Amino acid sequence: MHQLILGGARSGKSRLAEKLAGDSGLPVIYIATSQPLDGEMNARVALHRQRRPDDWGLIEEPIELARVLREHAAPERCLLVDCLTLWLTNLLMLEDPDRLALERDQLLQTLASLPGEIIFVSNETGLGVVPLGELTRRYVDEAGWLHQALAERCQRVVLTVAGLPLTLKGTAL
Repeated sequence: MHQLILGGARSGKSRLAEKLAGDSGLPVIYIATSQPLDGEMNARVALHRQRRPDDWGLIEEPIELARVLREHAAPERCLLVDCLTLWLTNLLMLEDPDRLALERDQLLQTLASLPGEIIFVSNETGLGVVPLGELTRRYVDEAGWLHQALAERCQRVVLTVAGLPLTLKGTAL
C-alpha cells in the first residue's frame, strides 16, 4: 500500500508515519530528504533519529527521490519518506529550474510500479494565508499540486491534526 500522511508543523504526522511503518511488520528503510544546514535543523534531525528503532535502515537523499525508491522498494519492505516538502524545497533552491519538474514527474510516473509499503510524509501548507513573495507562493503551489497528484495515486491519504489522524481516502486508521 502507498500512503500519504499530511499535516501542519508539529501535527504528529511523522510520529504517525513511524507508527504505521513499525506496525507494518516489515523491515523499514527511512528516507530522509532534509539537509540539516543549521543548528535548528540539526536538532530536528536528532529528535527524529532518537524516535526511530535501531534496526531501521536510513538513506539520506535530498534530490533523487524516485531513483532511491526504485532502488529500494521491495514486496517485503516498508519505505518511509520524510518529508516531501523538504524535498520540494531542495529542488526549488537548485540553480536548474527544470530539475523540479523532472524529479516530480519521475516520482509520479514511478509510483505505480513500486512494490511494497511506501509511506510519504508532507507538510500541508494550503490551509493558511497566501504568502508574500514569488518563491514562497511557488512553494505552496508546487506542494499543493504534488499532494493532489500523490493523493490520486496513493491508496490511503491521512490528514493529521493535533496528533489525531483523519482518513481522507482509503481504510480508516
